[in-house]
Amino acid sequence: LGRQVEDAGRVLEGIGRSISYDLDGEESYGAYLRRESAQISDAYSSSDRSLSELEGKFRQGQEQGGREESRLGDSFLGLLLHARALLRETRHVSSGLRDKYDLLALTVRSHGARLSRLKNDYLRA
Repeated sequence: LGRQVEDAGRVLEGIGRSISYDLDGEESYGAYLRRESAQISDAYSSSDRSLSELEGKFRQGQEQGGREESRLGDSFLGLLLHARALLRETRHVSSGLRDKYDLLALTVRSHGARLSRLKNDYLRA
């Protein structure tokens, strides 16, 4: 009985160490996922602000183009270049959001697999 208690203690200690490695310094998976989610949320908020700024700049560009009808050719070319730059930035921000979402989805799946593995290891021990 004493050996079984010692063995169980070692198993639990090993599980505790394994979990601490998986949690990247957090106390629980919930805290780890909340931190990851907060980072995703910050990235989304930042991209949302950037898109709002881009929309404002685009509107400003359109308003300036309306005032400068006498130089329509130059203004039109400028607006096209500006719109092209805005679309590139928007595409970049959008792909960043998609990457963050994919990262969060992979993290959640990974933690699910780790928890399942730990549970199975614990139940086998």
